[in-house]
Amino acid sequence: MKCLICQSETKYYFSKSYTEKPLASLMDNIGAVDYYQCRECGFTLSKTHCDMDKDTWETLNFEFHNHMENRTGNEAEVNQPPYLQQALFIKILSDNGIINLDSSVDFAGGYGTMSNILKNYFDLNMLVYEPYNQSTDNNKYVNKNELGKYNTVFNSAVFEHITTREGFNEINNCVADDGCMILHTRICETVPNDPNWFYLNPPVHCAFHTNNSMEILMKQWGYKSSVYSVEARSWVLLKKEHVEVKKKVDLINEQLQLEYLHYKPGFVDYWKTGF
Repeated sequence: MKCLICQSETKYYFSKSYTEKPLASLMDNIGAVDYYQCRECGFTLSKTHCDMDKDTWETLNFEFHNHMENRTGNEAEVNQPPYLQQALFIKILSDNGIINLDSSVDFAGGYGTMSNILKNYFDLNMLVYEPYNQSTDNNKYVNKNELGKYNTVFNSAVFEHITTREGFNEINNCVADDGCMILHTRICETVPNDPNWFYLNPPVHCAFHTNNSMEILMKQWGYKSSVYSVEARSWVLLKKEHVEVKKKVDLINEQLQLEYLHYKPGFVDYWKTGF
């Protein structure tokens, strides 16, 4: 199997079986999951998920996310994205001219949680594209055939669900020539060789980036620099000139009197462990 990022050869890394309820029942017909790692960039991908037919993959996603929305209070919680911190991150970047929200979309935005928070608490509007959503809220949701180019393309907990290079490119293709991409996922120096790594708990997580694979992907897509927020657990990938962005980041950190934003030409490789 070829790496989706750099096209190098991958090798078997480890396998994981889901034995605890309720996730075990979701995986009954699938069995153990086999993960393969790229020999060059470290990108790690589930071959099991890649080999699934479309109906099996869509059913697994639907059943898992339906469970998440309807789980009872005594069930173990799967980590949710830090939506409020992400919205604050977007607000600060926008107010300081680092990103442009004149046109924006939350790609694979689910039930519109981020869009609602931005609107209700920050008076910011963001469209939502969700391929499995049948909402009639036409003022908020866009259909696939309506997707265009946007100044800001946000995606939260999406990168780890993608099994094809076309899937990654589909998100990037929505970014305008001078636009940016904001993403939330787990990215570290090396994906842990550990079936018990917490980020494997959701059985719909199948793709895991490293700092190296993200650096390669940024260059392939034409991004020049990035900014990271620990609180938001999110990166913004920018096509802007380095010095301009660095000055704005330094000013924000000075005003907040903390290192809220981390800037770097290329990819901000903040995390060196699986965290």
